[in-house]
Amino acid sequence: MSWKSNVHIGLLIVACSALGSCTFGAPDQSASDENNSDLPTDLQARIEARLDGLDAMTSIYAKHVPTGREITVRADRPMNTLSVIKIPVMVQAFRDDASGRLDLDDRYTVEPEDMRRGSGLIQTFEPGLNPTLRGLVTQMIITSDNTATDMVIEAVGLDRVNALLESEGYTETRVKATTGDLFRAVWVLADPANASMSDLEVFERGFPGDAEAAARSFAFEGDSTAWLGRTSAREMGRLLEQILGSELTDEEATDEMIGMLSSQFYASRLPQRVRFQGVNVAHKTGDWPPIAGNDVGILFYEGGPTIVSVFTNQNTGDFFELEATLGMIAEDIVEAWR
Repeated sequence: MSWKSNVHIGLLIVACSALGSCTFGAPDQSASDENNSDLPTDLQARIEARLDGLDAMTSIYAKHVPTGREITVRADRPMNTLSVIKIPVMVQAFRDDASGRLDLDDRYTVEPEDMRRGSGLIQTFEPGLNPTLRGLVTQMIITSDNTATDMVIEAVGLDRVNALLESEGYTETRVKATTGDLFRAVWVLADPANASMSDLEVFERGFPGDAEAAARSFAFEGDSTAWLGRTSAREMGRLLEQILGSELTDEEATDEMIGMLSSQFYASRLPQRVRFQGVNVAHKTGDWPPIAGNDVGILFYEGGPTIVSVFTNQNTGDFFELEATLGMIAEDIVEAWR
């Protein structure tokens, strides 16, 4: 069934299964009123004020698809994607399946060298797991699994993802590294001799925990030469709109990709408030807490859909406030554009 006739009503069930429990009901209205009391009533100004209230580099692009109305705040500023860059990797995998270059039903064995730290569940299993490529793509999106991500990048080819983005006219959006490369670079910052570490050694050692590690990580996240991926809020919003419109794949692949995005396990940003208000959110987060917390997605609701692409890098403030702000921005947009 197409998303056009069923906008993934089961999202709340999926989210509750992932979290273990849910408290159903509307957010505390008194808290919402307090947060909104000093904000402008104009939507553009209101969202800009919310972002400017964070101690972070921020940007947003939002578009109400039926009318073309837009909200832009620093929407063309280059931003560190973190795991948001996994979206074009997903698109390339589905295109390769359609062309016959790859088969999403083929199985790939997870070897010790494939294991990655950070987000994801595959690292909790013993090597030898034998998922399908479709399963790897699914985990790359719904749990942001880094082991799955690097295996999918190896299958589709990092350069081929970037060639697709270039052919579609994207000038800012690029995959710049694998997660394995990124995590090795963190160790190199601690000691240049670590450049010879294998992927398995990086996995086994985890992340540096010395007294200077946090300061190095903050500087590293802000170094555009070291990013996992690069984009702008506007370009990532355009990519979501292309996915929604089946411009990059056929409708069957579109439905499957939106289904994956709708099954995202992490609901503490864009969906935080609106998921209890009849809104289904197909989205992808990008994380380096507490330094960065991005979220981009398609909000499905009566009167929608709406694209929202928001990035927060170099955060020095309260990370819980950052996440709550993204949730309130989504609520502002839905209330204005229902």
